[in-house]
Amino acid sequence: MERTNTLWTKIKEYLLITLGVELVVFGVYFFKFPNHFSIGGVTGLAIILNNIFGKAISSGTIVLIINLALLVVGYFFVDKSFGIKTVYGSILMSLSLQLLEFLIPLDKPFTNEPVLELAFAVALPAVGAAMLFNIGASTGGTDIIAMILKKYSNLDIGRSLFITDLLLTLSAFFVFGIQTGLLSLLGLFLKSAAVDTVIENINLHKYLTIICDHPKPICEYILKTLHRSATVYDAKGAFTDNGRKVILTVMNRSQAVQLRKFIKISEPEAFVLITNTSEIVGRGFRS
Repeated sequence: MERTNTLWTKIKEYLLITLGVELVVFGVYFFKFPNHFSIGGVTGLAIILNNIFGKAISSGTIVLIINLALLVVGYFFVDKSFGIKTVYGSILMSLSLQLLEFLIPLDKPFTNEPVLELAFAVALPAVGAAMLFNIGASTGGTDIIAMILKKYSNLDIGRSLFITDLLLTLSAFFVFGIQTGLLSLLGLFLKSAAVDTVIENINLHKYLTIICDHPKPICEYILKTLHRSATVYDAKGAFTDNGRKVILTVMNRSQAVQLRKFIKISEPEAFVLITNTSEIVGRGFRS
């Protein structure tokens, strides 16, 4: 039974990785490539090289070559088992781009609205990348470079990769012109903020502090109905000097709504503080 649960967990994990990768692929292929948005990373480099080579080699093919080369480098310089999820994500992304180039060749953007196209070029990969980062996966590329830098140098990896992405983005001014360069630069600044925002929303939970006189019914509801846990400790009101109980608990958004309704009925005088939190480490949340 335990083996079955582990297998099903792995299957769900790889289904999520596949979904995340395909969201990145759709954003890159349908919106980033045709508009020449060089927003850093391997795909940004592929767009620049595709133009330099006179489109003799497609952007998808360049991504495939670079990702395979980086996987080989990562195998030798990082670790022979540096991440099956990274290998899977990298190869899936490269092959998906190749498949789309074969099935749906594009020679121009969908619309004449570059800002609208930029929004999708940033949003779709941001959601996909956030899903991947959240389960410890990636599409390879610059993530492999980060692993190598981390192992062999004392460089600030985040800053180093940002500088690399920035240089690639600035090159769009010289290769594609002012408008595409400015849009690419805007996309670079939006990208990291979008990924962080999506990750926070994926992991968003509610942290509740409940100050009450009768904690038992509330705790029973948390344990038996919501299947969560709680911590109870003694407190004293500063104004009344009366003893009270404080319940601390964390749960998802829908459970927090249910608990708030229950408290309103069972103990309307209770004082409830509800805070958003996206970083919870411990049993039942992140290990």
